[in-house]
Amino acid sequence: MEIHPGPSHAVARTGETILEAGLRAGVALRYECRNGGCGVCMCTVLNGSIDHGAYQPSVLTQQMRDAGKALMCCATPRSDLEIEVEALDSDGASSIRSYIGQVSSLERLADDVMRLRISISGGRRIDFAAGQYINIVFEDGQRRAFSFANAPQDNEQIELHVRLIPGGLFTTRVFTTMKVGDTLNFEGPFGRFTLREGPKPILFVAGATGFAPIKSIVEEAFRRGVQRPMHLYWGVRERKDLYMLDLAERWAREYANFAVTPVLSEDHSADWQGRRGLVHEAMLTDHPDLSGYEIYVCGSVRMVETAVPAFIAQGVSEDACLSDAFLPSKESANRS
Repeated sequence: MEIHPGPSHAVARTGETILEAGLRAGVALRYECRNGGCGVCMCTVLNGSIDHGAYQPSVLTQQMRDAGKALMCCATPRSDLEIEVEALDSDGASSIRSYIGQVSSLERLADDVMRLRISISGGRRIDFAAGQYINIVFEDGQRRAFSFANAPQDNEQIELHVRLIPGGLFTTRVFTTMKVGDTLNFEGPFGRFTLREGPKPILFVAGATGFAPIKSIVEEAFRRGVQRPMHLYWGVRERKDLYMLDLAERWAREYANFAVTPVLSEDHSADWQGRRGLVHEAMLTDHPDLSGYEIYVCGSVRMVETAVPAFIAQGVSEDACLSDAFLPSKESANRS
């Protein structure tokens, strides 16, 4: 591979990403999340062919791919390559911080959702913005990303909401063999799915454990004294999946500018008097003109890819619609 500016040169091993090959060759490439979720490692492919790999579509759109863009942390070379990056790290080192933590508690919130709390060794705390996430790092270098569910001011421990994914390497461990005191390596924080300053009323759309970063953002907004109207639409399959609805309903009682609407997509029980269907469609029904709103969407890739174009078609501007999708890894789901 030939990397501009420079040029620098690197040789990629079979199955190795552009980023891995470049870093191994000593090239100071910029990166953060290493799982296709942040866009920091964007490059332009000048010559050659690649496999783009798995990444978050909101970070690398089809238009960007058509323009030759690629994410170095996900893309693997298929031929000799010539690429261009915007800049190299000036000090030749990554600014990512790594931590060693211990499991401080495990609390089952639903049949398939666990609240995992982590304390950092030595009593350290991690500074982050509401809506960001960390990567859990395995011994073999694999990573799984999980959003902070706690607010930044409440950072004595890290709170994660882990949804059990059949066959998931990390989530299966959380639900079967993990115990208090176990050690976890992680890095971060990452992400730009964070609360913006501005006057517009806010609509949150969460799918399943997409509630986790929304919880962090809402609690931070309360702490800041944000007075903008905030309405959370929380979509799940069945009523039992609304694992912290009591908390959201308490927010609605205590804060006049907050409301919550739960939406069930597959629960047909007669005792449910609330909304049914797809969560983004419920929000669209309630808000036929989205031009004056700011929207935060978090959930599965499928949900985000369906919802965001629908919101834009109904009037919200692209720069006022922030999204964070759970990106599937090769063997499980990558974000919970």
